[in-house]
Amino acid sequence: MAQWTSAVGAAQLARLLGSQQDRPAGPGTRRPPAYRALADGVRLLVLEGRVPVAARLPAERELALALSVSRTTVAAAYEALRGEGFLESRRGAGSWTAVPAGNPVPARGLEPLPPEALGSMIDLGCAALPAPEPWLTRAVQGALEELPPYAHTHGDYPAGLPALRAMIADRYTQRGIATMPEQIMVTTGAMGAIDAICHLFGGRGERIAVESPSYANILQLMREAGARLVPVAMAEGLTGWDLDRWRQVLREAAPRIAYVVADFHNPTGALADDDQRRRLVDAARSAGTVLVADETMSELWLDEDVEMPRPVCAFDPAGSTVITVGSASKAFWAGMRIGWVRAAPDVIRSLVAARAYADLGTPVLEQLAVNWLFGTGGWEEAVELRRAQARQNRDELVGAVRRELPGWEFEVPRGGLTLWVRTGGLSGSRLAEAGERVGVRVPSGPRFGVDGAFEGYVRLPFTVGGAVAEEAAVRLAATARIVETGGTSGGEAPRTFVA
Repeated sequence: MAQWTSAVGAAQLARLLGSQQDRPAGPGTRRPPAYRALADGVRLLVLEGRVPVAARLPAERELALALSVSRTTVAAAYEALRGEGFLESRRGAGSWTAVPAGNPVPARGLEPLPPEALGSMIDLGCAALPAPEPWLTRAVQGALEELPPYAHTHGDYPAGLPALRAMIADRYTQRGIATMPEQIMVTTGAMGAIDAICHLFGGRGERIAVESPSYANILQLMREAGARLVPVAMAEGLTGWDLDRWRQVLREAAPRIAYVVADFHNPTGALADDDQRRRLVDAARSAGTVLVADETMSELWLDEDVEMPRPVCAFDPAGSTVITVGSASKAFWAGMRIGWVRAAPDVIRSLVAARAYADLGTPVLEQLAVNWLFGTGGWEEAVELRRAQARQNRDELVGAVRRELPGWEFEVPRGGLTLWVRTGGLSGSRLAEAGERVGVRVPSGPRFGVDGAFEGYVRLPFTVGGAVAEEAAVRLAATARIVETGGTSGGEAPRTFVA
């Protein structure tokens, strides 16, 4: 029986390999043989999870034609990968990707490091901050006081606790968008919300338009749901969306769903203005596309003079075109897995009905904690602490990267949690791999794109500051030197670093 569980076509693998552009070799630098470069490229794709483990690779002849190289080159590359444990083969079944014994199976998202690894590794993979105490403790204590009446019930609330649904609806109304509790469903984080929306509207094989770049974990969620992703390039710099491109894609591709992050976009930090929001909603309505607006970063403006635009749903108050997703995870704490959906009542009813076959409902105690925060003013004070922490981290990380890596380019966003960095011609995938050896974990740009785009980028979150930010920049500079020279870290293990 075959050992592979998926397949990668020759054209697809050629596109992925073609995205791995290194800067030209300098004087005295030896280029590796063609077979070695091909083997290294496939290995990097497997290590990053961009080609799954147990994926069948194309036959040697097919890949040779797609890459315009000799079959001998492909055969030698496959043999090298087999010798290193990254490929397994059997006559009649083909060849499929693997990982050597003792290596962790690569993750396909940006999951946080386990706590035991944090002593020696600086984690720039997860854009999440510690809880803003004392507000987490106070919220949980407040929730415990409110829990007894709910403990006498079955505890299953597929649409969410009525009190929290009403509170979230009131908060939208206070922002100028009249909202009823019947337009709200509480979910298990924003990921749970978008997963439910994709399953209701997307369906396997449906097109979903996404910003390019976009949030890596959402892109992977959509891929695994069987969606066909249609990327739409962002406008230059931090200016939001390119509406001409959006209108063209919505008109020509007719995607069932479009997913956007208008408020301090992840990963670029861009903030779409009122006019862009209005025009995108109009374009989606004309195309019959459901526009999913992710608001998880909307309260994380970091500069005092930022004027926040109106919410995307303000341009579709009835919710017939726009479905809004919000969350406590970014603005408050990632461990608080509470999200919500705002949509038309009939959409909410459909989402709730479908939920019976998924997770049934969201934990009651966490819902009560968020409701306590909303009702007491604790939310506003906690989010202000979060803004202050992220602002300080941003400024310290920006200063450290500019000192240690002056050739790297970026614009400083005025909100959000991430810095989108052009790496001076270095491969983001190779930086990610070398960083693991140096002691800094950084996600490469292609994780945020479709079909290998953004190889020359990395994302840096505002999760570290002070001495840790300085050390992170030093390790990134060491990583860049390794990639630039094609060398190694010299065998020196990363030193333990305690914040």
